[in-house]
Amino acid sequence: MKKRTVYVWGVAILCFVVLMIVTPAIPQSEAYHDFADQREFLGIPNTLNVVSNFPFLVIGLIGLVLCYYGDYFKFSLQGELWGWTCFYIGVAAVAIGSSYYHLKPNDARLVWDRLPMTIAFTSIIAIFIIERIDERKGTISIIPLLLAGIISILYWRFFDDLRPYAMVQFLPCIAIPLMAILLPPMYTHSTYWLWAAGFYLLAKVEEAADKVIYDWTHHIVSGHTLKHLCAAMVPVFLTLMLAKRTVEPARQSLLKTWKISWTKFRKTDGTVESDGTVESYTCTYSTVPVVESQ
Repeated sequence: MKKRTVYVWGVAILCFVVLMIVTPAIPQSEAYHDFADQREFLGIPNTLNVVSNFPFLVIGLIGLVLCYYGDYFKFSLQGELWGWTCFYIGVAAVAIGSSYYHLKPNDARLVWDRLPMTIAFTSIIAIFIIERIDERKGTISIIPLLLAGIISILYWRFFDDLRPYAMVQFLPCIAIPLMAILLPPMYTHSTYWLWAAGFYLLAKVEEAADKVIYDWTHHIVSGHTLKHLCAAMVPVFLTLMLAKRTVEPARQSLLKTWKISWTKFRKTDGTVESDGTVESYTCTYSTVPVVESQ
């Protein structure tokens, strides 16, 4: 293992230890299980919060099939196949685990809701490392990242402390958009990552506004139900990306692409940027006196 890799892991572990020392424990609130919509239809408790998980099962199974059906996604690297397989297994399992939890919400069942999501989150980080940093390092990181996610769940369950789980869940929300923008992609259609991140952010807002949305919609639908539907759009957009993308011949980051597009826009707007110098061009009109004949 190269020294640089050792330093990176060392810094990451040190930051984690310091964070665990300087921050207080975050216990799981019992109020978390008190969802706005607790209606029962057809004998199914909390019906809408249960059935709204069905899209995860559909897209998870579709993604798994397409991973292995006739090389549909045209993966260039073996590690990609393993990473996306773990991701789609996690997505499909979300439907089962979350439905099981919402039938009777409590801490014991919440484990099975969070575990599949953690598998999906950590798989995505490994996929980014494989595609944009180093295939070997990314492939090797799949198992450690999955274990880190599982350990964060077990730590919360046995010590009633959400801090490790919060880091596993929210750090990818920051890291993935940043890596999507800053690191050169191997494939086209990188903007789909940002669409996926946007829908996940919207899902978290809806989750926080569960009761507010339920009141706004006059008890038609709750924020948590909408959260499930928006979160399911994340694997939908990533599956569309896999189906549409091709190998990027000229690898450049989204940030660089945006800069080039902005430069072209400025040119068409009458401003040219060259080597950091901005030159504006204006037209000068001369007035020619008109001589009237007498």
